[in-house]
Amino acid sequence: MESRGKNQGGRKIRVITLKAVAEHVGLTPGTVSAVLNNSAAARSVPERTKKRVLAAARELNYRPNYLARSLRVQRTYTIGVITRDLGDAYAAIIISGIERYLRQHSFFFLTVAHHNDKKLLDSYSHILLQRGVEGLISVDTLLGESMSLPTIAIAGHRPLEGVTNILLDHRRAAQLALQHLYELGHREIAFMKGPHYSSDSTDRWKAILHVAQELGIAVRPELTIHLEGDLSTPEVAYPATKAFLCNRKMPFSALFAFNDNSALGAISAFQEAGLHVPNAISVVGFDDIKMAPYSNPPLTTVRQPLLKMGEIAARSVLNQIKNNEDYVAEILIEPEFVVRKSTGKASMQLLPCDKEVQNAN
Repeated sequence: MESRGKNQGGRKIRVITLKAVAEHVGLTPGTVSAVLNNSAAARSVPERTKKRVLAAARELNYRPNYLARSLRVQRTYTIGVITRDLGDAYAAIIISGIERYLRQHSFFFLTVAHHNDKKLLDSYSHILLQRGVEGLISVDTLLGESMSLPTIAIAGHRPLEGVTNILLDHRRAAQLALQHLYELGHREIAFMKGPHYSSDSTDRWKAILHVAQELGIAVRPELTIHLEGDLSTPEVAYPATKAFLCNRKMPFSALFAFNDNSALGAISAFQEAGLHVPNAISVVGFDDIKMAPYSNPPLTTVRQPLLKMGEIAARSVLNQIKNNEDYVAEILIEPEFVVRKSTGKASMQLLPCDKEVQNAN
């Protein structure tokens, strides 16, 4: 049986070749290659023979030489993933979904994080193209232009020719959250508006305004917290909520946060001020990150199926690459609503700083 050897750390490692697998099963290397690569030629190979080939590859611990394969067929089997921040819980779950699907289909991916730096985004996009990626997936990133290869944008929100946008139904998400609060008796609700750089901010805010109007809930400037900064941790919402508590002009009984991280930061600020969640203030988040069920209290939130969104993006880009499928402009994802212990019936009790505000008036 033919094999090659290579040195690694002073040890000689035996490498099983494709030819060795072919000799083991008594077939031509071309037939074995077709089966292992699941190419069109494999359709003419009997199912029984395919199983023999796959069993032999496992038995011999055969590992394909992807570099040689790429050079031979002029393919890299690599996808570029562009995201804002690798440490963001939202992006991390989506990328897990991307990785899981690509791994199952023998594709790799290269990930870059642009940190809201447009020059870095442009630079990284071109670097990925130079590295020969066969497709691109962007996460929470506003792409500036159409690319020259299959591209999927998760929460991109900007129509671009040739780019498939995977979008959450934000109107339905706002309906689920605000209807829940409305049924609990909440009428004076505070809202968090996301920063301009988040691709979800504009669409989510428009949806909130539309649904609030339908329900007869006033969205008051005095009860709106404008967030700026890195939303990947609760640290931004915490000081913003503390300042809001003592600067507002009216009481409120609930907060609809921009995302789960900002909800967790707000809950910390409320609790530090002596406000019980949900007895004094109900809080609703957005995303359903892994921390949401384990916060104190467990967070009621709009769930985005983030893992599924990553898998859909990976499947869509591979379908365009491997099957020459035409791109679709938009794939709409349905949200779910998860009720936990951070929401309860409305209670318009006196809140910290109310006395100071009343005395000032």
